[in-house]
Amino acid sequence: MSAADPDKKSPLKKKPSGLGRGLSALMGDVEQEAPVNVAPDDGAVQLLPVSKLAPHPDQPRRHFDEEALGELARSIEARGVIQPIVVRPQGSAYQIVAGERRWRAAQIAHLHQVPVIVRDFDDAETLEIALVENIQREDLNAMEEAEAYKRLIDDFGHSQAALARLVHKSRSHVANLLRLLDLPKRVRDLVVDGRLDMGHARAIISAPDPESLALTIVSRGLSVREAEDLARRAKSGGGKPSAAPKERDPDIVALEKQLGEAVGLAVKIDFSGKAGNVTVGFSSLDQLDMICQRLSGEKI
Repeated sequence: MSAADPDKKSPLKKKPSGLGRGLSALMGDVEQEAPVNVAPDDGAVQLLPVSKLAPHPDQPRRHFDEEALGELARSIEARGVIQPIVVRPQGSAYQIVAGERRWRAAQIAHLHQVPVIVRDFDDAETLEIALVENIQREDLNAMEEAEAYKRLIDDFGHSQAALARLVHKSRSHVANLLRLLDLPKRVRDLVVDGRLDMGHARAIISAPDPESLALTIVSRGLSVREAEDLARRAKSGGGKPSAAPKERDPDIVALEKQLGEAVGLAVKIDFSGKAGNVTVGFSSLDQLDMICQRLSGEKI
């Protein structure tokens, strides 16, 4: 089978995937405001007990931000679950195909029932939808997204070009993320924890001893540009930086920590002595929404 042809059947699939047309092609075009007290026909929105749902064991998303999850729970507590969770039958219960985060937040909000769409997906379709749904919603950190791309390529035979079209990303974005999987585990863990972002990781991926460089970047709070410079000097110096970066002002570092604790996110301050920039990092659209609400003074 040619991996370059995304329309050919994978041996894992029972039928060609419609993911190129978006998740609605597989899940069905369902109005979010559809009534929930309806007969349990395939594809219809209905209410199911929270306890009857279970997460997919191969869910690509492994890390759930507790603060963002709490904010979603408060929103659900006030407005309910607006978008149904997609599930498939599994024995006497149901397995979540898409919407595990909503299910977790619903439990925190003490909901007893949630709106769901029941679809009879096979194993291959379930995994593929879970991967693409998370990628398209930008709910994955860089390493989770890279691992999801690798599984889509390995398990479903997608080429990088076909995969880029599938998830509406550039081919270079897909290729750069896949390269992150070549980093040592300790460096990958720093990316997962949010202490190292994708730009930092890309800067050191081909440098000698990327693990040492990563720890230096984290301990000194280096920007991506500083990390790139450090990596260049490491390459030209046989794996050892030719000069140590300038020590950061301890007052600035302390202020970063104070602001970070106040907003619950990573804060980076670049100060030249006269002017500077304050950067607030976020890893999901929910966190971005939280930043906007706090800056605008809206209640969360």
